[in-house]
Amino acid sequence: MAVHALFAYLHVKQAGPAIAFYQTVFDATEKFRLTEPDGRVGHAELDFNGSTLMLSEEYPEIGLRAPDAAAPASMTLHLHVDNCDAVIARALQAGARLEMAAQDQFYGERSGSFRDPFGHRWNVGHSIEEISPEEMQRRYARMMQTSG
Repeated sequence: MAVHALFAYLHVKQAGPAIAFYQTVFDATEKFRLTEPDGRVGHAELDFNGSTLMLSEEYPEIGLRAPDAAAPASMTLHLHVDNCDAVIARALQAGARLEMAAQDQFYGERSGSFRDPFGHRWNVGHSIEEISPEEMQRRYARMMQTSG
């Protein structure tokens, strides 16, 4: 078996505003959307500079629900950008809720996280240094010793 691609597929309560948010914050472009006669978005695809994000309205009748923004996150979308501070600032201006301010991380990245207005958690970062997996493990172990 060969895997050719992996796509995140989000379910939201309001696809139109979610698409607009992702376009504003991430400069995503809408590839297409499929709508039902009542206007519910059954499927949409956004291009994130060569990566595809799929989304739809929630479909509770078949067990597909948007996340509860007040509940703990069960997954995070991680996005590499040129300047995480600028993207996080745009997200907050567009209605996102800050979860962790951008800061330099032990794994060679500056990153921070937020919840978008539709309940999805995003971690946004940019590279600040290239380090080997061995160095990353050493730093991680040191961090775990000092935080415990």
